[in-house]
Amino acid sequence: MNFKDHFSDQAADYARFRPKYPPELFSYLASLVRVRERAWDCATGNGQAAIGLAKYFRETIGTDASAQQLKEASPTAGVSYRVAPAEASGLAYASIDLITVAQALHWFDRDAFFSEAKRVLCPGGVIAIWAYTLLKIAPEINPLLDHFYYETIAPFWPPERLIVDDRYRGIDFPFAEMLPPKFQLEEHWDLDQLLGYMRTWSATRRFISTRGLDPVSELERDLLPKWGNREEKRVVLWPLHLRVGLHSE
Repeated sequence: MNFKDHFSDQAADYARFRPKYPPELFSYLASLVRVRERAWDCATGNGQAAIGLAKYFRETIGTDASAQQLKEASPTAGVSYRVAPAEASGLAYASIDLITVAQALHWFDRDAFFSEAKRVLCPGGVIAIWAYTLLKIAPEINPLLDHFYYETIAPFWPPERLIVDDRYRGIDFPFAEMLPPKFQLEEHWDLDQLLGYMRTWSATRRFISTRGLDPVSELERDLLPKWGNREEKRVVLWPLHLRVGLHSE
């Protein structure tokens, strides 16, 4: 399967503007495994999830098919990074206690990846996949964000985005599934941070490339009167959709 690279050309902005995962998520995932020797964060990007895992595991390995993304990863004790596709990690058989895939599974050849996950997981190991969907801020702002997402840039999303919008519910997940608690992402952002984040969306980038103009600039004009002082920090929330499974073989 060819690697669908939507993010290398904006790796620095991706590292700067993407929201962080809640610490409670990693504490929960670590509680599920009997041994905390080695975790693999697949499609780690700039290492956000790998860094969250490092607190709990002796060794965390972050892999990504994009060398450019890995250049933006923060050096962290206990975390090593390597370039590798999801479907061929290069990791040893039965060497991993926990696998995580954060906001990336929809880009994979899933059958090949799940075979690889079963190969590298220890018996009793756990795999967790998750995605987060459209952000919410406030009743006066949310309709503008919805229109931008579902109308303005909708034709420019890659087809895989539909898997995210479905909250990963339609994915065949070949593990003994657990029922996880609910999590959400939370940031306190000013208007420019919000706009920077929205410019990292692959659909926004494709809109700009195709039409030669930035749709976020028009959105900014609509948002500013409702936001007020653009330096004011607002609470930004994303629902996180998590699936967790046990490898029992």
